[in-house]
Amino acid sequence: MSEEEHSTNDQWPLWEVFTQKKRGAPHQHAGSVHAPDPEMALQNARDVYARRSEAVNIWVVPSSEITASNPSDKESFFDPADDKIYRHPQFYEVPRAAKKRTSSGS
Repeated sequence: MSEEEHSTNDQWPLWEVFTQKKRGAPHQHAGSVHAPDPEMALQNARDVYARRSEAVNIWVVPSSEITASNPSDKESFFDPADDKIYRHPQFYEVPRAAKKRTSSGS
């Protein structure tokens, strides 16, 4: 086994880190850390991505558990929704009567 293969095989798993800037805000990808288990991944993520109070919450996810779309599948994966505007809320108009009811609190 070469030195390069040895160092790659002994490396801790990679974890993706998501931080929440303030309560109620969405979590956003902050980066990655290596750790042997979830607890150590959280501690490493805190030390790297929240040491200056940049976050109020942290998620860590094993990189191997993330499934992503393939950029080469862009046309077949994403394009079918482009021609279906009814899927977007902007397509619909709220009736005037509904606006009155929601604004009066009933």
